[in-house]
Amino acid sequence: MLVEKKATNTRRYTVRKDNVIAFKNPEPGIEGHDLLTEVLRQGAHQLLIAAVEAEVLEFLNSHQEKNELGKTRFVRNGYLPERPIQTGIGEISVKVPRVRDQFSRGDGIMFNSSIVPKYLRRTGDLNELIPVLYLKGISTGDFVEALKPILGERATNLSPSVVSRLKTKWEEEYSHWCKRKLSSKHYVYLWADGIYLQARMEDSKDCVLVIMGVDVYGKKELIAIEDGYRESKESWLSLLRDLKDRGLKRPAKVAVGDGSLGFWGALTETYPTTKHQRCWFHKMGNVLDKLPKSQQAQSKSDLQEIWMSATRQEAYKAFDQFIKNYEAKYPKATECLKKDKEELLAFYDFPAEHWVHLRTTNPIESTFATVRHRTKKAKGCFSRTTILTMVFKLSESAQKRFRKIRGFKQLGEVIRNVKFSDGIKVDEGKVNEGKVNEEKLTEKNRVAA
Repeated sequence: MLVEKKATNTRRYTVRKDNVIAFKNPEPGIEGHDLLTEVLRQGAHQLLIAAVEAEVLEFLNSHQEKNELGKTRFVRNGYLPERPIQTGIGEISVKVPRVRDQFSRGDGIMFNSSIVPKYLRRTGDLNELIPVLYLKGISTGDFVEALKPILGERATNLSPSVVSRLKTKWEEEYSHWCKRKLSSKHYVYLWADGIYLQARMEDSKDCVLVIMGVDVYGKKELIAIEDGYRESKESWLSLLRDLKDRGLKRPAKVAVGDGSLGFWGALTETYPTTKHQRCWFHKMGNVLDKLPKSQQAQSKSDLQEIWMSATRQEAYKAFDQFIKNYEAKYPKATECLKKDKEELLAFYDFPAEHWVHLRTTNPIESTFATVRHRTKKAKGCFSRTTILTMVFKLSESAQKRFRKIRGFKQLGEVIRNVKFSDGIKVDEGKVNEGKVNEEKLTEKNRVAA
């Protein structure tokens, strides 16, 4: 039986092939490699050769020692074997010049390239990429496959044995860093936070406790990275005591962190003179969580009005207004804000240039942006040493990009306990004169009474 098909108005669309973006492989000889990347790599290769040649020439010119027979001590002696170096634009091969010491005096003078050091096999950007991939759950056996789009088929430097050796070396570096002496350090400001990772540790301590600081020169530094419980006073107390035992005796002027941390009780016990500043980023999030969505946009603006006030008195006014507006309907939100009133406004006692750094724990948040909430939830668990080591390496790379805080020259005044009110240095002479006038007026009123 034949069934007649009815005509329909359905249109068919052809998918254009030119809207698919292919990942280009920088490795020459591989089908579809990117010509621009190849040009860049060849240019980098030529620049590298020129730089190494200039380096060895400078060494020879600065060491032109000769003996009584006129024989020059250092001479060119060919090249070391060609060595491939993995970079972000693919593999670049280089031959480092060899220099021979004809006198062999054993005084330690020799040519070692600082541009291409011994055993260098990959550039810094790849050393930062490896911990990221590891924390995402990629096993050592899958590194070559994962990095083929970047490094090409000849990415032999990332074999499982190489990655394992590199991981062992980094673990040793982290262990040494955790034991370093801190007696010469003085941190003016501190930030503390507990970072949760989706990559699970082998035990229940799945939080990484982090402390950063600003030294007397305005430079931000990582001070401690350790596992523990975020809300536990004992975890933070153990960490702070360890820092003190290693020589960090001088207390910071102020510490910044989330109010829910067990850090505050530990800080009071270890460094009782350090002032407390609550993180506004965390506090706003906690308050907004206790409000309906319909109120969050306006309440967020009202909260910003508090910490953006030019003076403490203006901040108090905006603070009280927020409580008045929301307390009747949303008491949990206002109670969350009220309990840390003074600690939220401690930054007004420090230079105004520093406020942007003291109101939040952003230095830690931005440093861990590549790790936090982006690691893979693996079926198995990582060892605590592996997690902490990889976090340490990523933080170490981020630390190289740290900038000094704004107004760092004023840190000297903060260290000398110069008083600041609403971000402006207080003139002690005018303060004393005001106190005298106030006392005279009080005495005058008493006599008149």
